[in-house]
Amino acid sequence: MKLLIRIAYIGTNYCGYQVQANAPSIQAMLNRATEELFGFPCDIVGCSRTDSGVHAHDFCATVAKRGTNDLSTDLTPERAVQALCAHLPDDIRVFAAKWVPSEFHARYDVLEKEYLYRIYNRPVMDPFEWNRAWHFPQSIDDEGICRMKQAAEYLKGTHDFCAFMAQGSRVESTVRTITKSEVEAQNGLILYRVAADGFLYNMVRIIVGTLLEVGRGKLAPEEIAKILKNGDRTAAGQTAPACGLYLNRVQYAAKND
Repeated sequence: MKLLIRIAYIGTNYCGYQVQANAPSIQAMLNRATEELFGFPCDIVGCSRTDSGVHAHDFCATVAKRGTNDLSTDLTPERAVQALCAHLPDDIRVFAAKWVPSEFHARYDVLEKEYLYRIYNRPVMDPFEWNRAWHFPQSIDDEGICRMKQAAEYLKGTHDFCAFMAQGSRVESTVRTITKSEVEAQNGLILYRVAADGFLYNMVRIIVGTLLEVGRGKLAPEEIAKILKNGDRTAAGQTAPACGLYLNRVQYAAKND
């Protein structure tokens, strides 16, 4: 059996999830914490490769003894949660854990992931939102929010999202299915939630940059459909900064969720 852990983290101080040689990462912190707790090196397999500065409300990873698909410990999952937190920095917290079969894969067994993007849309940045949201000081009025909501609807369904992928990415297929694409305005924040069976590199951040162009009146909502059809990255908007992006939810089959 493997231990499936769910963690939340503030990504500001990290180069992303995956271990890198010369920079701190979430995976490196988990590697250290699990070895300190269990007394042997562990293989930590994450559900995604979040970028530098990206945050997570719900990131999933499995823990197994290095070179095996099993973890031998007398700790219950509940005790493991508390013990791992004691070995992790304050900006990384394990909040749940459970046993899953040895063949379970934290990344390939994901059914759906949901991301949240936060835009702080007031002239002066709230210091409590610093590095937690993208500060966009130019006002997006109610009409602009309405246009963004209309544009977000065009993204739902199964499409080729190559226009919303960072150039130079190497993937077998750029087709993805989006099940949720919603824009909401709330107390000076513009929130975008998107759920899909998978995401391309920088996909959410490019979508957000494009929706913001719609909100500003630079693009019409229906142009999203044209961008999808033509697959032209240059027709889409800028890549929004990492600081506003959160992995919000990870869904597995009911027996493992």
